[in-house]
Amino acid sequence: MAEITLKIEGMSCQHCVMHVKKAVDGIDGVSSSDVAVGSAKVIYDDSRTNKDAIVNAVRKAGYKIRDEG
Repeated sequence: MAEITLKIEGMSCQHCVMHVKKAVDGIDGVSSSDVAVGSAKVIYDDSRTNKDAIVNAVRKAGYKIRDEG
């Protein structure tokens, strides 16, 4: 298992949180996500997905990544 913490720009409300959570949780291999306004902590199976897939899902949901950790 691996973990990534993202700082996300453009989130301002609970609707944004749910939108990002749905995008991230829809990735095969993601086991859990803790999303709040401005950030997301994701635990995933690195044999089934990777950090780039998670970052791309957040971007496709319409948000920008400030940095990755």
